[in-house]
Amino acid sequence: MNKKELIEKVAATANVSKQDTASVVNALLNEIEAALKAGEQIAITGFGSFKVVDRPAREARNPRTGEKITVPASKVPKFVPGKSLKDALN
Repeated sequence: MNKKELIEKVAATANVSKQDTASVVNALLNEIEAALKAGEQIAITGFGSFKVVDRPAREARNPRTGEKITVPASKVPKFVPGKSLKDALN
């Protein structure tokens, strides 16, 4: 499911216009991004949590040449599903 399909399904379920739903979905995603950039963790009870994890620098190889390269350290977002979400899938 992509963002457009999500907006359509939420709009239909909530009986709200697609335009209003798109505004809410975009605002939600923007707030999650802003919180992660600020170093905050977002916990949605029953669904899961989002946090930023530091990925250390590491050595890798160029698959074409076999040359060793250094992949720099980076920060990546991580989602950890909550118990209710896990239970719903099993």
